[in-house]
Amino acid sequence: QVQVVESGGGLVQPGGSLRLSCVVSGRDIRANTMAWYRQPPGEQRNLVATINTAGKPFYYPDSVKGRFTISIDDAKNTMNLQMDSLKPEDTAVYYCNTWRATLDWGQGTQVTVSS
Repeated sequence: QVQVVESGGGLVQPGGSLRLSCVVSGRDIRANTMAWYRQPPGEQRNLVATINTAGKPFYYPDSVKGRFTISIDDAKNTMNLQMDSLKPEDTAVYYCNTWRATLDWGQGTQVTVSS
């Protein structure tokens, strides 16, 4: 059974940085295009970054473009999300899944941006 476990969230001040990780167990992380999603309080879950099976990022919404960077660590079968210049509106629970959300959702990791 394929499982994902997200980690790395926390409380950070505006302008700060965090690095999220998503460990995939049960299969090769490059088996499908992967993605990070986030769900702000009271809102729907939305896509924030995608990376294809070749390890190339190919989508960021305008709200995070230039501040977030998605990457894959093959040695650890892990996907990462480097988040810089964080803003209060980045506050959300962050999840990883395939681009088409075909895996069971993990617990996510909470990111709170506040002074």
